[in-house]
Amino acid sequence: MWILELLVVLFFIWLGARLGSIGIGFAGGFGVLVLSLVFGIKPGSIPVDVILIIMSVIAAIAAMQVAGGLDYMVHLAEKILRSNPRYITFLAPTVTYLMTLFAGTGHTAFSTLPVIAEVAKETGVRPSRPLSIATVASQIAITASPISAAVIFFASELETLGVSYIQLLMISIPSSFIAVMLGAVVANFLGKDLADDPVYQERLAKGLVKGSSGHQQLEIPKTAGRSVLIFLAGLLCVVFYATAISGSVGLIQNPVMPRDEAIMTTMLTVAALIAVVCRIDVNKVLDAATFKSGMSACVCVLGVAWLGTTFVAAHLEEINILAGNLLETRPWLLAVVLFFAAMLLYSQAATTRALMPAALALGVSPAAAIAAFSSVSALFVLPTYPSLLAAVEFDDTGSTRIGKYVFDHPFLIPGTLTIAMAVILGFLIGPLVL
Repeated sequence: MWILELLVVLFFIWLGARLGSIGIGFAGGFGVLVLSLVFGIKPGSIPVDVILIIMSVIAAIAAMQVAGGLDYMVHLAEKILRSNPRYITFLAPTVTYLMTLFAGTGHTAFSTLPVIAEVAKETGVRPSRPLSIATVASQIAITASPISAAVIFFASELETLGVSYIQLLMISIPSSFIAVMLGAVVANFLGKDLADDPVYQERLAKGLVKGSSGHQQLEIPKTAGRSVLIFLAGLLCVVFYATAISGSVGLIQNPVMPRDEAIMTTMLTVAALIAVVCRIDVNKVLDAATFKSGMSACVCVLGVAWLGTTFVAAHLEEINILAGNLLETRPWLLAVVLFFAAMLLYSQAATTRALMPAALALGVSPAAAIAAFSSVSALFVLPTYPSLLAAVEFDDTGSTRIGKYVFDHPFLIPGTLTIAMAVILGFLIGPLVL
């Protein structure tokens, strides 16, 4: 019977992928309904904590966007990219990685993609090289961001096993960033040089490649810098408080406020301070692109993670029999499982919420689970994720293109190798920290 139920889960994940965007969440909720009414399975736990963290962080980011903070960050990113355009393949992923690390969401990278494509084209660099690894970097940085929902949830699971929030970050940040730089080395050699690409030459002859628009000065509001500083101060407060209340540090004994609640209230406070200090129209927050995409992510996590936990909770005993011993003797297989799950679930937070508790319950060590954590970022495999489609759209040279066979796109090789390197580095760095 469980095989039939698994097929139902996979069907609704496939249906969600076909619908795209918020439809992934719709299909996940539909799947829970079918499992409950048709197969009599009790619905699993709803990932309320993950959803609330995403909502509070997105609220702060959207307020910062309305105040001009994201435009200011893009302005700084453009200055960095144009300062050394020859190294665009390495600077681009560094910029998108840091923006995601800072903001806790990869949606901030969208605004840098047209700049990356433009600078690469001006320099004669094949745009698919920096665009591919920059997109991957914005995804894998979620597993290193102190305020991402995936990290916060995973940290709460690890703390019951004696691993602190700060220890998780001490492993995930260096392993993921070094892996991104190694992935950039690989991406720098992929594909023909732009001048030798027949697709580019054909598009150039047809007049489909726009000339350089040059350096366009954005009108940055005076409040932009202030909003970024307020957000940064909030981020530092979150990290400090989470470190201070951790068992390994113990600066604050018996804290009044748990870490998750502290993150939510801090982010909402940040949004309130930006609204007051920068005098923004809070009604515009609801129309901000980051707010809309963030709320869409909440629905996706609700549906998909709920579907995953419903199935896993109902069959934990069978899963333990089939996979428990295998994962205990070969813990690296968890990275493979997370990789394929993430490419279907389309969310680092949803994948973490659905599978990590089960993996830890099956006896996977905390060190192995942390090493495999970066695999939840395999959102680039299917070329339907919004940031991938945006990168293709912004590259009018045609070098960032999706082939006939679905998987033949420029994101697959650098992305897969980056995650593989991050997992290997996680296994190497983990024992030094834990």
